[in-house]
Amino acid sequence: MSGFLDDMASLSAARVAQALRHESLGALERRARHAPAGAPLRLSASGFDVIAELKLRSPAAGVLGGESEDWLGRISAYARGGAAAVSVLTEPSRFDGSLEHLRRAAGVLAPLGVPVMRKDFLVDPYQVLEARAAGAGGVLVILRMLERARIEELLAVAAEHGLFVLLEAFDEVDLELARDLTARRTAAAAGIGAPILIGVNSRDLQTLKVRQDRFATLAPRLPGGWPAVAESGVATAADARHMQQLGYGLALIGTALMSSEDPSQLLREILAATRTVQA
Repeated sequence: MSGFLDDMASLSAARVAQALRHESLGALERRARHAPAGAPLRLSASGFDVIAELKLRSPAAGVLGGESEDWLGRISAYARGGAAAVSVLTEPSRFDGSLEHLRRAAGVLAPLGVPVMRKDFLVDPYQVLEARAAGAGGVLVILRMLERARIEELLAVAAEHGLFVLLEAFDEVDLELARDLTARRTAAAAGIGAPILIGVNSRDLQTLKVRQDRFATLAPRLPGGWPAVAESGVATAADARHMQQLGYGLALIGTALMSSEDPSQLLREILAATRTVQA
């Protein structure tokens, strides 16, 4: 694991320990079970989809939005532009995120039928329950960060509570683990409400630079039968079209949408370039 992920995992574990001092696992589980269900993930049958991201800051790009920004208006624009889901960063130390952002985003998007995904450096099933209690419809799980047994725990809790999971990979080893983890699972028909997505992140964790060649290198190693997500480095309709040609069915787009003055229009352009016209 990289030094960056080591740091994020340690900080994440500390947040779990702090949260447990305020709410027991049992109390959180009861609250999660009684929370309104998040909107289901619905993928288009006509081509490509986008998971649009709310990211107020990143180690690579710096500040992308502040408390003064109308970020709820931005995620509403994501929904109007056709996003299949909205990823919300909840990591506070390097990304200025919070569970409150997740709760508020879910409140805005639930009536629009768009699910919210908790994007964080999850290390404990407790955090999956936190996501569910906040109204999330899905969570990100970083394969490289965790032992297989812990990943299986996170998957089991997510499945029990109806959350989709984006399994994030960085190399062939990660994808082989993803293949093993999904071998006994059945993808939903036509990708509708698919419980698992397989992501390839092109970010180099040492330099934090994007390595676009990783998408092409790893595409042949993607587990068959599962929607594949291109993460990091997709900024334009041309980028998305290239990802589609490589076999990816979705892109997770953060920095480009956070930097856009009209994110709804950018999303429409991306989807128009990657979807077939339906009669």
